[in-house]
Amino acid sequence: MASEQVSTELLRGFSPLDGLKRDNLAALARKVQIREMSPGQLLFKEGDTEKRTLYIVSGVLELVDQGKIVGAVKGGTELARNPVAPVFPRRVSGRARDRVQFISIDSDLLDVMLTWDQTGTYEVSELAGKSDQSSQDWMTMLLQTKAFHKIPPANIQAIFMRMQQINYRTGDVILKQGAEGDYFYVLIRGTALVTRETPLSKEGIKLAELSVGDTFGEEALISDAKRNATVTMRSDGAVMRLGKDDFKKLLNEPMLDWVTKAEAEEIIRSGGQWLDVRLPSEFENQHLDGALNIPLYFIRLKINTLDPDKKYIVCCDTGRRSSAGAYILSERGYHAYVLTGGINRDQA
Repeated sequence: MASEQVSTELLRGFSPLDGLKRDNLAALARKVQIREMSPGQLLFKEGDTEKRTLYIVSGVLELVDQGKIVGAVKGGTELARNPVAPVFPRRVSGRARDRVQFISIDSDLLDVMLTWDQTGTYEVSELAGKSDQSSQDWMTMLLQTKAFHKIPPANIQAIFMRMQQINYRTGDVILKQGAEGDYFYVLIRGTALVTRETPLSKEGIKLAELSVGDTFGEEALISDAKRNATVTMRSDGAVMRLGKDDFKKLLNEPMLDWVTKAEAEEIIRSGGQWLDVRLPSEFENQHLDGALNIPLYFIRLKINTLDPDKKYIVCCDTGRRSSAGAYILSERGYHAYVLTGGINRDQA
């Protein structure tokens, strides 16, 4: 299917997109493309459950129920202003009568943006400074992550309202390896480097580079452990930070999915994967059959080696480190679950 970038003017012609404020509509436009179908192609099938909000831009899409045409949506008409077959699972199939152009939007993303657009935007703008476009950018980026789709709208508003902005200079250390965890951070301006000191490298090995919209500091808060890495500013910049108690209540708890050993094994039988986040020495001594080992402090560095379509059961000995690992995966759109109690707990 061919595709082309979409304009805010086009999006404003659809409902409820016409209710989004200008900045949010522009952010949505950057993530959406106009796609094209040939005559006879199916846009969706009856029974489909994939949560995509679809709009017809041009051409005619036939609505088919058990082989019979029961309706049609023509681009540019009043009917086409609304999403096509918005009920899940789909009650009909959608088939192109001629060349059809359409727009497909992640329904959860749209719902989050609509909800936030109608609740906390103005208050946060006042905090961040109405002329500070970078602040609006990081907020939009967070709202577009899969992780935020799991968080209740009231929590999202509270998260942004309780965040505090801190400015830094090049070379400033935001958090230090070995220190107590007290805040969750979002980088809103500049760039930063994540390093970890080891017995063989006092200067620290590079784990990740951070840019606007990236988050860090959550591992220590979730696991109640000391910081496992150092984050240093590579340029002048700023962060927004959220206190430990607020993080756990508003962000961490809604995001994590806990499963029992029996539930986890069922996911594994259905194609899932054990992901053990303990140290290699712990893993070698004892681990679950078929488990993949990526130590918690390497998760960010190795995350691109994981399959975004696979379900991961994150495990450790107690559930503490695995909850931190699952949070990082969920935050980046992976299907992650935490094994309740860890592998050392007797769940028979």
